[in-house]
Amino acid sequence: MKTAVLDTNFILTCIKEKIDFIEGLQFQGFTLVVPEQVIGELEKLSKRKGAVSSRAEFALRLLNSHNLKKIDLETRKVDFGLSRYSKNNLDSYIATIDSELKRKVKRKIVIRGKNKLEVL
Repeated sequence: MKTAVLDTNFILTCIKEKIDFIEGLQFQGFTLVVPEQVIGELEKLSKRKGAVSSRAEFALRLLNSHNLKKIDLETRKVDFGLSRYSKNNLDSYIATIDSELKRKVKRKIVIRGKNKLEVL
């Protein structure tokens, strides 16, 4: 079964652009996975002021309401952990908009244009 591991910036961008990434990826046959470190980043961002804070709060509520599988990347460096997880789990795709991370992983999910998810 294919898994989509969600990165913080991917989640926040999808919320900002009003992309229904959860249903969209599940419709494509993905099981969604959220690293505990990503949840930690969202919790830190939710304590700030401004638009990012409200998007982070919404993201936390959204992820909790869908009861997605959680994993521990076993590192504080999220991008490194995502890259390593991708190499060790051949059925996993990393959902990210981070250009450096996109170069490091072979299987990825990106946002094309303003509102289209693309599996590469």
